[in-house]
Amino acid sequence: PTKQTKFKGMKSYIAYKLVPSHTGQQVHRRYKHFDWLYGRLAEKFPVISVPHLPEKQATGRFEEDFISKRRKGLAWWMDHMCSHPVLAQCDAFQHFLTCPSTDEKAWKQGKRKAEKDEMVGANFFLTISVPTGPGASLDLQEVESQVDGFKAFTKKMDESALQLNHTVNEFARKQVTGFKKEYQKVGHSFKCLSQAFELDQQSFSAGLNQAIAFTAEAYDAIGDLFADQPRQDLDPVMDLLALYQGHLANFPDIIHVQKGALTKVKESKRHVEEGKMELQKAEGIQERCNIISFATLAEINHFHKIRVRDFKSQMQHFLQQQILFFQKVTQKLEEALHKYDSV
Repeated sequence: PTKQTKFKGMKSYIAYKLVPSHTGQQVHRRYKHFDWLYGRLAEKFPVISVPHLPEKQATGRFEEDFISKRRKGLAWWMDHMCSHPVLAQCDAFQHFLTCPSTDEKAWKQGKRKAEKDEMVGANFFLTISVPTGPGASLDLQEVESQVDGFKAFTKKMDESALQLNHTVNEFARKQVTGFKKEYQKVGHSFKCLSQAFELDQQSFSAGLNQAIAFTAEAYDAIGDLFADQPRQDLDPVMDLLALYQGHLANFPDIIHVQKGALTKVKESKRHVEEGKMELQKAEGIQERCNIISFATLAEINHFHKIRVRDFKSQMQHFLQQQILFFQKVTQKLEEALHKYDSV
């Protein structure tokens, strides 16, 4: 992220650098550009979960911690965008990635073109090709069963993600304040003991006094390690949970589109039986539902794949950082222990 200005320095903003691997040409984008892109994609694709952006903030926009947190959130967002076979190929997304930052005219032309796109919402389904021929049509009862199963899954995942986020947040708070304070209280007490021992003025006890003073410093340092640790392991877990909570918030609307299509098919079948609808029209409704079903199941499948990828990677990172942390704590304690060897 870099702080940039316009209007001869009267307006300041933060720009984030992106380097697309397929062009190698870096571009700079402001948060408002990300926000524009999110809006276009969310409107265009009714059965694709476009991950939510990191939240807006009116004050403290130039504070280092906020910028760092937003950068991480945007990096997660871009990773999910680039991982999606449809979103990554979308014209609006490619324009966002490749239009030179300095070419304001080209940016506005691409922006207007994306905003005039007519293949959005329900029209998006007209752009989808699905398998045809004997046996290509989906069993709608099986589709409904799969969608209901996914609905139950997302509800349970949302509940557990909220619980984990609360637990991790509370644990991080305890490490930064409580654990640090408690370890440093122990360190202070050891320091007081060593200062008391120094009053004896005996030469043979100097080594002991120094070892206890070193132990005090070790506990003080361990307190600092606890306070610094959440940035290494717990914060990344919370960042991932925030991204997935955004995904999970999208799925009720996606499932609603699918359920609506299935309901229309059931109604059309009934109307044909009652002689209120021609068979050809009912078949057209079933065909459109088939397209929506293929798209929905593809999105569900993609979601599960990236979920496994992301949580595997994040849990590995979390446990590696935990191991490194306890190795540092052990090292501090071992160093303190060896100070008593020569006493």
